[in-house]
Amino acid sequence: MKFDIYGRFQLEVLQENDTWTVYRLGAGTRLPAKEVVIPNEVMASELATFLDDLFHELDVDNHGIREL
Repeated sequence: MKFDIYGRFQLEVLQENDTWTVYRLGAGTRLPAKEVVIPNEVMASELATFLDDLFHELDVDNHGIREL
């Protein structure tokens, strides 16, 4: 699943081996975002809410988090 984080950057979140793996997307790049840790208990339907809780300080223009 890909998410736009407040219009600032994009993340791709994949479930690999029963754990969430997060990548930061850029112009033709996909780099591991090891600083973003999502607990295994978080369900796919809860990812946008979890990311909003994690990054809410960045939402200065009320863009919100969108699934892409």
